Amino acid sequence: MGIVLAIGVLLCLAGLILLLNLFGAADLVMRRVTSQPLGELAPGFAANRRGFRVYAVLILAVGILCLGLAATAWSIPLGAGLLVLGALTFGIASVIAIAGEVETYRALKR
Repeated sequence: MGIVLAIGVLLCLAGLILLLNLFGAADLVMRRVTSQPLGELAPGFAANRRGFRVYAVLILAVGILCLGLAATAWSIPLGAGLLVLGALTFGIASVIAIAGEVETYRALKR
């Protein structure tokens, strides 16, 4: 469970750093990665600030899920709570990301 805990902490830190744009990390990733075309695919939803924040929340949610999984070794109620929080956050953010990707794709087709 130590590895799962470490992965959870790293993902939560990465998600928070990107979500809060600490040290300009989000701007750097958007400029260097998400706003670049992938072959023939144009940049998608993560190329704008709103979309990037949604994907940062997804990273944070996976980190919370890992923390919940690791926490079940010490406290089942705490672990279960973190698992539910992470799963709900992931589900809601996934729906928002899918809707944003569809919206971005439709805008590009015009």
